[in-house]
Amino acid sequence: FTLEVPRLSGVVDLLPIVAEEPMIMELDPCAGDMLTVTGQVRSHNQRSEDGRHLLIFVFAASVIVECGEPINDVYVEGPLCREPTFRRTPLGRDICDTMLAIPRAFHRADYLPCIVWGRTAQEISQCHTSDVIAIRGRLQSRIYTKVLPDGIEDRTAYEISALNAEHLI
Repeated sequence: FTLEVPRLSGVVDLLPIVAEEPMIMELDPCAGDMLTVTGQVRSHNQRSEDGRHLLIFVFAASVIVECGEPINDVYVEGPLCREPTFRRTPLGRDICDTMLAIPRAFHRADYLPCIVWGRTAQEISQCHTSDVIAIRGRLQSRIYTKVLPDGIEDRTAYEISALNAEHLI
């Protein structure tokens, strides 16, 4: 299912949640109820005739109905799996695009795109592949337009937007 999580700015992130059916069947949510989902941000590389697509989703360990303010809080730690890309937005803000490989059991990893802002973006841009980075932030969604040979298509990208990041090793 898709979970709507509003940001302070009023923009709503639409987050894909994967949960086992019995976990969901135990709930009795009504439209507008607050759900608390805890789990892991995961990735899956899906191959199709259009190429490869990196799917990002939350793999739920628990889902409960409760009251409270919406919170979108993610903590990830892992090595950079490609060199960071530093740039400036059209409004002049510093931004650094990174990709972390988050270790998982059985020698697997989840590959998660992350963006870091401001002075921290400058610091992380000096890191290199295999440096370990810890990021606390939020999982966000954004719509972009993809130009295809037979037209254009709106798509959704998911990334972790860092509130803070630290170079660990």
